[in-house]
Amino acid sequence: QEQLVESGGGLVQAGDSLRLSCTASGPTYNNYAVGWFRQAPGREREFIGAISGSGVTQYKDSVQGRFTISRNYAENTVYLQISTLRIEDTAVYYCAADGFNTLTGTEALYYYWGQGTQVTVSS
Repeated sequence: QEQLVESGGGLVQAGDSLRLSCTASGPTYNNYAVGWFRQAPGREREFIGAISGSGVTQYKDSVQGRFTISRNYAENTVYLQISTLRIEDTAVYYCAADGFNTLTGTEALYYYWGQGTQVTVSS
């Protein structure tokens, strides 16, 4: 059983950078693919990108270049680095783990979810 906890969100200014963390408590987290999603007010949750257990990454085309996903195996943590933040990046950011280690943007394939962390970007 994995429990995911996101952290690192907050109120930031446009143009800033931010790093979100997703830490798990279970023993097999490092073998899972981990995806990042976000949900802006009034919008559906959308896929940002994912990282496999071996560190291979995949991103949604529209976020290529500003979002970077990495993982620290020793700390059981996956990171989402966001650079040059924009007001439209304001959203609740979620991480999710897939026990089949599949790089995918399909929410239904992710079994474990964190509670989300709020990122608010001001002008």
